Amino acid sequence: MHPPPPAAAMEFSQNSLFGYMEDLQELTIIERPVRRSLKTPEEIERLTVDEDLSDIERAVYLLSAGQDIQGTSVIANLPFLMRQNPAETLRRILPKVREVLRVAGVEMQLTAAVSFLTILQEESVSIHTYAHSFLQVILLHLEHRDAGVSNAWLETLLSVIEVLPKETLRHEILNPLVSKAQLSQTVQSRLVSCKILGKLTNKFDALAIKREILPLVKSLCQDVEYEVRSCMCRQLENIAQGIGTELTKSVVLPELIELSRDEGSSVRLAAFETLVNLLDTFDTDDRSQTILPLVKSFCEKSFKADESILISLSFHLGKLCHGLYGIFTPDQHLRFLEFYKKLCTLGLQQENGHSENQIPPQILEQEKKYISVRKNCAYNFPAMIVFVDPKNFHMDLYSTFFCLCHDPEVPVRYTIAICFYEVSKLLNSGVYLIHKELITLLQDESLEVLDALIDHLPEILELMSTGGESSVQENKLSSLPDLIPALTAAEQRAAASLKWRTHEKLLQKYACLPHIISSDQIYYRFLQRMFTIVMTNNVLPVQKAASRTLCIFLRYNRKQEQRHEVIQKLIEQLGQGKSYWNRLRFLDTCEFIIEIFSKSFFCKYFFLPAIELTHDPVANVRMKLCYLLPKVKSTLKIPADKHLLQQLEMCVRKLLCQEKDKDVLATVKRTVLELDRMEMSMDAEQLEKEKQQNDGRPMSDKTFEKKRRDTKTPTTLPKNIPISVPGPSSGTPSTSKEIKKSKLIRSQSFNNQAFHAKYGNLDKCAGKSSTAAYTPSVSGLTKTSVISLTDDSFRTRNAGSAPSSFSSNTPLPSTSRGTGNSGDPKSSGSKDTQPRKAALKSRKSNP
Repeated sequence: MHPPPPAAAMEFSQNSLFGYMEDLQELTIIERPVRRSLKTPEEIERLTVDEDLSDIERAVYLLSAGQDIQGTSVIANLPFLMRQNPAETLRRILPKVREVLRVAGVEMQLTAAVSFLTILQEESVSIHTYAHSFLQVILLHLEHRDAGVSNAWLETLLSVIEVLPKETLRHEILNPLVSKAQLSQTVQSRLVSCKILGKLTNKFDALAIKREILPLVKSLCQDVEYEVRSCMCRQLENIAQGIGTELTKSVVLPELIELSRDEGSSVRLAAFETLVNLLDTFDTDDRSQTILPLVKSFCEKSFKADESILISLSFHLGKLCHGLYGIFTPDQHLRFLEFYKKLCTLGLQQENGHSENQIPPQILEQEKKYISVRKNCAYNFPAMIVFVDPKNFHMDLYSTFFCLCHDPEVPVRYTIAICFYEVSKLLNSGVYLIHKELITLLQDESLEVLDALIDHLPEILELMSTGGESSVQENKLSSLPDLIPALTAAEQRAAASLKWRTHEKLLQKYACLPHIISSDQIYYRFLQRMFTIVMTNNVLPVQKAASRTLCIFLRYNRKQEQRHEVIQKLIEQLGQGKSYWNRLRFLDTCEFIIEIFSKSFFCKYFFLPAIELTHDPVANVRMKLCYLLPKVKSTLKIPADKHLLQQLEMCVRKLLCQEKDKDVLATVKRTVLELDRMEMSMDAEQLEKEKQQNDGRPMSDKTFEKKRRDTKTPTTLPKNIPISVPGPSSGTPSTSKEIKKSKLIRSQSFNNQAFHAKYGNLDKCAGKSSTAAYTPSVSGLTKTSVISLTDDSFRTRNAGSAPSSFSSNTPLPSTSRGTGNSGDPKSSGSKDTQPRKAALKSRKSNP
């Protein structure tokens, strides 16, 4: 439909105006029912409840005089009222609920059934009180005319039966059940009786079951209605578990045999499924002499019966194989296997030239059932491998496996893809036989099939590479020449689709490839593709999955040239990329590198490019960096990475001082607190060597080793233990000359007017007053490191000072307090006046 030209759109002739008025009149007519549906003042008055009423009084009022929707709301709130005031709820509200439910509609009935069940599960009252107050209400509504309501109350009752005492069950449920199960009762009443009998069996001893329950069971198994016979037949499994093996053999088995010959197909189906579920209960003689002939007859007649029986038979084939294993004669074994193979190709032989629109509905429905049969056969394929023995797979089942992998219907191929890993495990050294089928499923046109296959793709590929005849590491892919093209094609199909979750999962699973194929193959066929996805894909989870897999590829690449090339690309095209989106992904990559690589690797290549993003013009990038900073700091080891720690502190201070975005600033402040609480990783050996060097004494290797063993310095130190020297009493080795030098620099930094002029807004950034401002120290370095923001000479001079842990009460430089000295600021400043001038002159002469 094309829009009218502008000229035509602007013409307001008399005809068009009348047409416009008619449209308005139609809109008015449409609007009238909406206006009539609005509540009148009288209706609003009837719906209004006094706010001063308590919860109990309001509930009683709404159940007595309110409308249905209000009564339903009260019943839905019944569990809360029971928790709040159980005595008053039972005394005042529950009688009203009983009255309302007698005439309630479907919605209120369903709500009541759920609320009663919730009260039982929450154990708001004792079981005795619950049975006395709620049980009769539940039993009263079991035979509601609406099937959904009846089933809801039945589910509640079955849950109640689990916890009721035996005497209550006998008097309140079992005794009335005798009359409810009679033929004179309705079909619905007898169906309810069947399900209750199945639940009651586990609550009584075998003698009581034989005397009181089994007569009712036999009566219902011979009911005139096939729905009742089928329902009772499905409860025989629960009854067999309650009465034991002997009674099951003498009572249940004859009933099942008779029901398996029933004229109703649903009854025969129920009997067959119950027999399969009870196979382990019967002994070898019963299975070989009674059940096996029955199953054989059932299989032979299944093709002539309803297709729904075929669906059930194909679904339970695995259980049949397990339950009848060792009973088949060789001839029976072969026939059963041939029957399974026939089911695997059921419906594929019917060729017709009609299009789907020309197929009669009954034929189309039949084909759908055939698809379900083949799907169930695919589900049971691992069990059939056990049935024939894996060493006979190639001769007995390979052709069937090939057909299932190439089935024209997606559900069948999807199911066999799910089972592919189990099949691979069962074949073990014969896994090479299904190499081609793996390639076929990887190249399947349906992404659903691919999605099912890749759930266990790493395990499958590992079996493929280590199993079979050739398990030598160098030749592990000689039998899979098409694997790499199939993997790349699968990723491209996933990328071209809208199913990004499949693409994400596939990229995650590709992280296993370094254990499967060579580093060069990954570099030339997969690594660049991962980088392209990170750079160009529009879906964030996909980008992150590609980034992590890329890092794993890099981790296992041993060629330095290739590694350096990838690292350079990551830094230049992501970290320094023109798009802020790429710079965000660079930070994601940094996070993965911290997780996957060593700390020293990150510090060597990615530490500085990462913190450089504190200068990024985009607030989101700076904010993401703030969230990453604690992990960045965790990669540092003192004292080896002292210079990186100073750089990190400078970046955080810069953010605190210059950040204008309020969200980023708030994030920075939270990050600083987290950084302050972090403990630094210590290099004990390096600290000991520095101590010896500072003391001016050479240290032999033996002396150093003895020192290391004696001290046993932990890798991390508590936050409140300073590492640098705050004063003469510090335990950290330093000379008095260095202490004086540190005080001199602190005095100079605190009285430096240029520093105060340039960073006068630091108080404002930190959100405190100038006299008690909070200046966080990321690393816990001595406060002289602040000078490095304005003067490189101070940074160089302090490079040798060891960092100390930072306290949240650290003052601003303007307070002029030393690290470990609480003396008068004025005297401290005048004391260092002359050395400060000398230092300034030195800076002028040595820029």
